[in-house]
Amino acid sequence: MLRVEDLHVAVGDKPILKGVNLHIKPGETHVLFGPNGSGKSTLLGAIMGFARFEVTSGRILFKGEDITSLSVHERAKMGIGIAFQRPPVLRGVSLGDLLKATGPEDNDIDQMAEPLRLKSFLERDVNYGFSGGEVKRSEMLQLLVQNPNFVLLDEPESGVDLENIALIGQAVNQLLQKGEFPGNERCHREIREGRNKAGLIITHTGYILDYVPADLGHVLYDGQLSCSGFNPQELLGCIHKYGYAHCTRCLA
Repeated sequence: MLRVEDLHVAVGDKPILKGVNLHIKPGETHVLFGPNGSGKSTLLGAIMGFARFEVTSGRILFKGEDITSLSVHERAKMGIGIAFQRPPVLRGVSLGDLLKATGPEDNDIDQMAEPLRLKSFLERDVNYGFSGGEVKRSEMLQLLVQNPNFVLLDEPESGVDLENIALIGQAVNQLLQKGEFPGNERCHREIREGRNKAGLIITHTGYILDYVPADLGHVLYDGQLSCSGFNPQELLGCIHKYGYAHCTRCLA
């Protein structure tokens, strides 16, 4: 579904990614670890096509098509979705109106909002006055309504308490066709026909892995995937025990 080939990315005049190669098949969930400043959010931003992340060489392919030069909205239309680590506040735009504008007409917004405890938030401005957990649940609801084929999640458990992590984990599983979600009949049909959604999740703590089963783990260190394709839980255990620098030397 996604192929990142020898990707080099700069922010301003500073090189951040230095030749990243990553292949994610339909149905797979990959997890990305790495210290602060290693380029994890840069990789997600480059895949989504945000302008501040300049691809200096290499390419990104989605469903076999080169999307390196496509705009953000073109990539979104193709089926790529993202949940931000720190989502923006949208004053003057209600959450309900945003959801109606970005999803198919057959979605039951009220019913989809109920499991994430956001039904009472639909008339409020997007993320305005929301707590950390409410913001992350709002991000998950927006993605569930959009129903993308490929999901980018930037630290979905960051700043969230344990109760909210459980709700977010449930929503991520539903996004990745590892469970069902009320109100989205199209998603229900796809689950019955077989899993084809894929995702890339950034995590520092690894708490999200207690709720979301993942297939492969990678460590991004100094702008490169220093080790790749390992069991995420085993990789996280190595990081906790020895730190990133030791694990990248050992596992590589």
